[in-house]
Parts: sequence; structure tokens; C-alpha cells
Amino acid sequence: MRISFLKLNFVLAFGLLTFQSVAQQSDAYVGLKFAEIMRYVDQVYVDTVDSEKLTEYAIAQMLEQLDPHSSYIPKDDVEDANERINGSFVGIGIRFQILKDTLVVVQTIPGGPSEKVGLLAGDKIVKVEEEVIAGIGLKNSQVRERLLGEKGTKVRVTVERKGAKKDLDFTITRDKIPVHSVDTYYMVTPETGYIKLNSFSRTTPEEIHEGLTSLKKQGMQNLILDLQGTGGGLMYAAQKLADEFLSGDKLVVYSEGKAQPRRDLNAGEKGVWEKGKVIILTDEYTASASEIVSGAIQDWDRGLIVGRRTFGKGLVQLPIKLSDGSELRLTIARYYTPSGRFIQKPYDDVDSYRMDLSERYLNGEFSNADSIKFPDSLKHNTLLTNRTVFSGGGIMPDVFVPIDTSGITDLYRKLARGGYFSTFTLTYLSENRKSLERKFKTFDSYRDNFSVEDGLEEAFLQFVKKENKDLELDEKQYAESRKLITTRLKATLAQDMWGYSEFYQIYNVNNEILQKALKILENNEYEKMNLAEIK
Repeated sequence: MRISFLKLNFVLAFGLLTFQSVAQQSDAYVGLKFAEIMRYVDQVYVDTVDSEKLTEYAIAQMLEQLDPHSSYIPKDDVEDANERINGSFVGIGIRFQILKDTLVVVQTIPGGPSEKVGLLAGDKIVKVEEEVIAGIGLKNSQVRERLLGEKGTKVRVTVERKGAKKDLDFTITRDKIPVHSVDTYYMVTPETGYIKLNSFSRTTPEEIHEGLTSLKKQGMQNLILDLQGTGGGLMYAAQKLADEFLSGDKLVVYSEGKAQPRRDLNAGEKGVWEKGKVIILTDEYTASASEIVSGAIQDWDRGLIVGRRTFGKGLVQLPIKLSDGSELRLTIARYYTPSGRFIQKPYDDVDSYRMDLSERYLNGEFSNADSIKFPDSLKHNTLLTNRTVFSGGGIMPDVFVPIDTSGITDLYRKLARGGYFSTFTLTYLSENRKSLERKFKTFDSYRDNFSVEDGLEEAFLQFVKKENKDLELDEKQYAESRKLITTRLKATLAQDMWGYSEFYQIYNVNNEILQKALKILENNEYEKMNLAEIK
């Protein structure tokens, strides 16, 4: 119990130790009161209790009273929680899927440990260190426990490979595996480059710089940066990303809080794309660091925001390592866009905060921009052309795109949520990989020439019927969803054969916000938007 008390007392006294903002006498009182309660629980409560578990719960409940984004991460979860921020983890370097209770290698990471020893896509890992892992109800978390570890350590796996007469043994040395924050970048038209970002990590500035440089060499004249669904991450990474587009030393974002005086983050370095056209794609899941970039681009009239209103998170968290290896992420400041906008949505009512996106949908906001009402008190002006923008509740796009629900039937939802697409394509690929690789030697050949109607669609339908005899394949709903279904099949098969980048290059035909951005460029509407940089 003493360990638990020390951890909680450290958290409660954090303001005193770091910011000198809490009276020592008050901290001592709170700590002693908690210890007193825990002592009574330990001594006279009717059952034996886990004091460590109670303390963890108390910490989490205390932080929930502060704001929706202050949080506590138990020590066992810290490494996983920091993977995306750090941009790497230590493992054997595979993308995997559990298929029919068996661990299947979907893809080896290029240059990673598994590729180096000869593991192949389609291999089934049946043993780890002589422990049989097939047919035991394996979960993703159990896979991570067995395959992740310290850099330089070894793990032995036994593999079942199609065509091999016996199982194969491999000894793999764990190494640092990159976690990319850029899913893909490619030329979506001969003039327009596209970058899809999934997070803001330590490697984001380097990845974005590489993508912009490559696209520029390919003749890019317009850039579309896709931040749909992209949430939090490092403020530093957001600053560096905005700096690629903003010239001079323009303000990107500033923050301030009770114990933190105003802190300005400015552009300053020469960016790769300071003059070309920029369109940023947003939706209701675009949050935090993504909103910093979107707000800076909008406030400086540097480009267009196209899509739907963003999530509305304007709070800054500081990660604090605790003595036992756990981590506290404490809100220490509010951040503001260059025009002074505070875009955090209200959180006085926690339940309402958590249901905000559902309420937006029910209020019609996702389908009609007129459903969004802001009071005049939240009005701001952009810094160069004085366009009207709003604070509170996220970043409002310059061009609104309603959510496209055509083709989204109950049948499609059941197929997607049931995991039928990925399970089928992986099964199909295990039987047809070699013939597909002979026929389509490059992704470009596959993209341009592969037709789902040449057997794949029918095979998928037969697979679904076999997997779930109770799932009714309603003909009317299938006809309505057919384009979505067939496009997703082709894209998912491409992902299994090549990677995430190739998935997006096919599936983006269904990305209605991207398609709107392309029309804006094609119809020369960008030039009519009163943007300072193109005058």
C-alpha cells in the first residue's frame, strides 16, 4: 500500500514540485487524508482489497474531474501509448492478422528483422519459443507480449509455409521498427500531390519533408494534405509541418496557462512548399495538432480548409513520468491560433462533451453547413485578408462538404464491422499470391488492369455465405453498396500485397472530401477564394 500512496502523493504534489503553485501544507493534508482512508480500508473492510488497483482507479477518477484530456497511463501501457509519438517500437517487423485462430504474416517490414531472416507474407507462425500459439484463441495483445521486447534480444518462431514439406524455424533479433505517421504520398493528378497523415510524432517533420520534396520533383503544382481522422500528437511536429507552408517568421500557435506564461511557436525555416496552392482536408475527427496546422493555414490566408468542422481540442498536455514507470498527461495550457482563436469546445458537462459528435450528427451538421450556429462573440478575422473565421468548437472549413452516406447500407456496415474484407483478401491471397504476382508485376499494373468482376467479387460473396450462414445478402442493399464493396475489396487486396499507400491510391475514389478538393482545383475555384498568397 505504501507504493500506491507514494504514487498518488506525487501526483497530488506535482503542482508544488514543478510549478510551485500548491501550498505544501495543503498537499500534506490531502496525502494524509488519502492514506488514512486507505489504512481503514486495508484494516477493517469486509474483504481483502488490491490497494494498488484502488490507487490507480483513484488517480484516474481525480483526473476526470479536471478536463477530458488529462489522463493517467499505467506503467504496463506506457510503451504502447508512446509508440506513435516516438515514431518507433522494438519488435520483429511484421504486419500480422489473426486468421481462424492462427497468426498470419500479412507483410514483412522492408529492411526489418523478419525480412532479413527470410519470413514471407502468408507464413503462419504456429510456435513462439516452443509454445504452440495456433488454435488457442490468440489475441492481438498476446502476440505483442510474445514478439515485442528489448532491442537486440532474440526470439525463435516456427512457421508453417505453403508448399514447404515441414515447418520452418527462424531466430529473429528484435530491432527498432518505424511507425510511420505518413500513410502515403502520391500524385493524384499530373498537377496535384496528395499526402495522408495519421499522427504527429517525432518523425513527422522528416516524413513530411521527404514527401513534399518527392512530389515537388514529380511536378506538383497543388498540394492536398489529408488530415481527416488525424488526432493529437506533438505540438513541435505541428509547428514544423505548418512551417513547410508559411514564409518568414509567422506565428503558428501560442499557448498559455496558470503556471505557463505565453509561449509563441513561430515559423522560421525555409519550407519546401511556401508558395504553391494548399488545400487541407478535415472532418469531425480532425483534432488537436491537426487543428493547430489547419488554424495557422486558415488564419494566414495561406490555403483552403475543405471538409467538415473539426473536433475542437485546444488544450495542451504535458507528459510526466512517475516514479514507478507510469505516466501522467496533465493539461497545463490552452493553445490559440495566430488570430487569437481558442477552438476548444466546452467541457463543463462531461457527458455532453463525450456525445458531442453524435449530437452534431443528429442536429444535421454533417449534412448541412447552415445547421452550425456560432454567436458573433466568437468571430475573428484572418490576418491578411480579414475573412471571417470562428473560435470555439473546432475549425470551420472554408468549403463545407456534407457527409456522403450513399452506398452505406446495413449490409455494408455488417460486412465492414465483421472484418469480412480483410479476412477474405488474406485468405484469397494465401491461395492466389503467386498467380497474382506473375500477372501484376507492379502496383500500377494492378491498379489499372485488375478487375474485381474477374472472379474476386463472386469469391467474396461465397466466402461470406460460408462464414456466416445467418447473414442475409440482401440484393437491393448489395446493389446500392456494390461500388463501395468492390472498391474496398480491390483496395484491401492491394494493401495486403503492397501496403497502406496502395490501399489509399485505390480507395480514395470514395473519399468525397478529396474529390471536392480536386474539383475546386480543376474548376479554378481556388483562385476565387480571396487568399493572400495567390494575389
